[in-house]
Parts: sequence; C-alpha cells; structure tokens
Amino acid sequence: MEKQNLNSTLVYILSILGFLCCCIMGSGFIPAGIAFIIANNKLKEAKANPENYENVQGMNTAKTIALVVLIINLLYLAYSLYQIYTIGWDEMMEQSRQMMEQYQS
Repeated sequence: MEKQNLNSTLVYILSILGFLCCCIMGSGFIPAGIAFIIANNKLKEAKANPENYENVQGMNTAKTIALVVLIINLLYLAYSLYQIYTIGWDEMMEQSRQMMEQYQS
C-alpha cells in the first residue's frame, strides 16, 4: 500500500493569511483557527495509522505555526477590545484620522 503524503500547504496558506489579517483588529484568528483545526485533525489521522502517512513532521511544523499565529491574533483582538472599552470607538477613530493626516503631510 502506498503511503499518503500529509500536504501541509493549505495550513501554511491559512496561517499566512491569518498573520496578514492580524492588523485588522485581530480578525486573523478565523483563518488561523481553521488552519490549526485542519492540522490537528490530519495529525490525529496520522497517529491512528502511522504506517499509512508520511511527512508528519511537516504537518507538526504547520500546526505550530498556526498555533503561534492564532495566539498573536487572539492577543491583538483582546487588546483592541480593551482599547474600545477604555478609550471608546470615536476617540480611536479620531486618533487614527490624526495619524493619517500626519502621514500625508
């Protein structure tokens, strides 16, 4: 029987997308969470039948990267929500507008 290759490309792509979306108030936790769940499920399948799968180490690495990106996004999301709660949305938008004006001049 031929061994199946654990293709970790999708997990890497979702992790990178999650990292890029980190700047949008931590919204990258969605693709990073999906990547982590996919990697975790594939590794469970590989642990159940280790003789049928190869490239398990690559999927472990992809799972670790997805977890790190997920944690970064959740921390940034918590920070953004804390800022909205303490400062207020209007004040945050005013600060953002002032920063944009400074950047443009």
